[in-house]
Amino acid sequence: MGNAARVWTWLRALPLHTLIIAGLLALTVALRIADPDAIARLRLSAFDTFLKLSPRVADPQFPVKIVAIDEASLKAVGQWPWPRNVLAKLVGRLEAAGAKAVALDLILPEADRLSPTQFTKAYSNDPAFTEIASQVAELPTLDAQLATALGKAPSILAFAGQDGAAGLPGPLKAGFAKAGDPPEQFVPTFPGSVSNLPILTQQARGLGAANWMPERDQIVRRVPLLVRIGETLFPSLALETLRVGQGSSTIFIKSSGGSGMSAFGQQTGIELLRVGRVVLPSDGRGELWLRFAEADPRRTISASEVLADDFDPSAVAGKFVFIGATAIGLHDLRATPLSPAVPGVEMHAQALEQMLSGSHAVRPAYATGLELSFLVLAGVFVAWLLGRAGPLSAAGLGVIAIGAVGIGAFMAYRSYGLLFDPVYPSLALGLVYSAGSLTNFVRAEQERKRVRSAFGSYLAPELVEELVAHPEKLKLGGENREVTLLFADVRRFSALAEGRDAESLVAFVNRLFTPLSEAILAERGTIDKFMGDAVMAFWNAPLADPKHAERGCRAALRMLGELDDLNAELAKEAEDASQPFEPIRIGVGLNTGLCCVGNVGSPERFDYSVLGDVVNVASRLEQLTKTYGIGIIVGEPTAKAALGLAFLEIDRVVPRGKTRAQAIYALLGDETLDLDPQFQLLKPLFSKLRWALEKQDDNDAEAALEACRRIGLPAAEPLLACFSDRLRSLQAGG
Repeated sequence: MGNAARVWTWLRALPLHTLIIAGLLALTVALRIADPDAIARLRLSAFDTFLKLSPRVADPQFPVKIVAIDEASLKAVGQWPWPRNVLAKLVGRLEAAGAKAVALDLILPEADRLSPTQFTKAYSNDPAFTEIASQVAELPTLDAQLATALGKAPSILAFAGQDGAAGLPGPLKAGFAKAGDPPEQFVPTFPGSVSNLPILTQQARGLGAANWMPERDQIVRRVPLLVRIGETLFPSLALETLRVGQGSSTIFIKSSGGSGMSAFGQQTGIELLRVGRVVLPSDGRGELWLRFAEADPRRTISASEVLADDFDPSAVAGKFVFIGATAIGLHDLRATPLSPAVPGVEMHAQALEQMLSGSHAVRPAYATGLELSFLVLAGVFVAWLLGRAGPLSAAGLGVIAIGAVGIGAFMAYRSYGLLFDPVYPSLALGLVYSAGSLTNFVRAEQERKRVRSAFGSYLAPELVEELVAHPEKLKLGGENREVTLLFADVRRFSALAEGRDAESLVAFVNRLFTPLSEAILAERGTIDKFMGDAVMAFWNAPLADPKHAERGCRAALRMLGELDDLNAELAKEAEDASQPFEPIRIGVGLNTGLCCVGNVGSPERFDYSVLGDVVNVASRLEQLTKTYGIGIIVGEPTAKAALGLAFLEIDRVVPRGKTRAQAIYALLGDETLDLDPQFQLLKPLFSKLRWALEKQDDNDAEAALEACRRIGLPAAEPLLACFSDRLRSLQAGG
């Protein structure tokens, strides 16, 4: 047999619910690895919730300030765009106030329309302008004024990488030190950029990319720290502002394999960046997860205040400053997890704030593997619980596990800034539980159907329902157990059946065995089988019954009572039909002992039955009822276990296959008869009669027999008639 065949054989041997749960676990793992949009959104929604519950706490000193081109500034200065000399004045004011860095979240790709050269072109055809045209042309341009201001200040200009553009944004200002795999292969890449006038770019101390990379739902959660324009690596605007403000010249980049250790052939991307003493974690693509703080007006200064004569320089002294638009009409708004509309410049400022504070949100490289490991282990554990402890326990522990994962993931974020996804593993675990529960339910229903089918015909309905409710009480394999066996046989059945056709004979047998079966079931017995004119039943299996011997004896007494009622009905029917009537008589044998109980047959078609010597002895005792002329004979173990009923020891016999003689007893009635004074008088006298006959003392036997008859107990008359015949045989032989 090949390996594939062995695996197939092994799989076919597994339970169906195991295969279903294993398949679901494999499917959920595969979906997570594929990471479709719906699953990614679930994960991001969890991270958004964490951020809303625990936003970054901003430094009350606000080391990063925003100089806002807001509605008040537009009202004071005029419509946008402002002349470049106004921007030059703004930059100059910030430089003079002692700002560490001045970053312009603005892109100025065209010359100022109010510059002298532009003005000269506009009025070149006007004769009145000819006389002063040469003087105007000699004036410095407004762009040059801004360039001069940028050159004096620790300034940073923004650019934007763009797919449809071409060319670099300008000369690279930052230096890079790299360790590990080349970072260029991991970061967002653009063929070109939209950038500023060369005169401005040359004077600025830094160039940074202002690109945002929103998620599929257009919410900004990460900012690229690095972008590639063509083949050249550039820092982001926030990162470049950090570098310039710290007076650093170099940005250190560590990628996979940068620790001198093998990554086993895996290129996991950029691990971290360092600028001076500031270390920044990366998600592999050179992106920084933003841990936003709540919006705070203390972070923002209106540009009109900076341009005013009474501007207080201490407001920006020693601060990192971003100049950007916040006015709604300028349309520089972005959506974040905390707000649907945030000015783009504020996100740059918050990114730099986060860099300075070190309060980061990090999605570790091992996070996905850890989440998948939890999913598989928890799924296997829940599946195991479903098979062992039941659906409620599994659900309870599953809810606890899911709650622990959710709380643990949130605490990891709150305390350490680690981003672990609690949503998908929890939903997948819920799916596994639901599928396992459904499978178990279907399997349980099939098992209930099987139990009802297997036992409904020969167990009392309440016992069947007990087995259905508690199938663990049923052991369908063989087991050794003490049981009480009952055999009942109709006497002279051939004579009773004579003259009946098949249809009437079946109706007669059904009418006979219906009350007898009901008597057995009423005492919680299990009907093993019907054998023509005989029935076999047992107690203490499949459900344990500590009173099995007593219940078997009571069932036998019930059977005789039901038979008396049936005979009365049949006698009345015969009388009405003017037909002769012969009463139906049965003999019942009972015995108790250890035997094998369980399936007899195959898993598809089986009979729940008993095997052992106890069965043979019970059958033999039933046959002895004909010899002794009484209805019920029980073995010694049964009589000793069913105390309180009216037993008379009638003989000692050696059962087939045994060497030691055992006492056999006639069961004459229940505890009412046992407490009857007449029965109490009869017991010792009958014992004398039996011993006298065994000693063949006909005189003592005759006296004891006469004494027994004088008591006049009707239930003992058939037995006394039998012993009278034995006495006559003894006397005749003597």
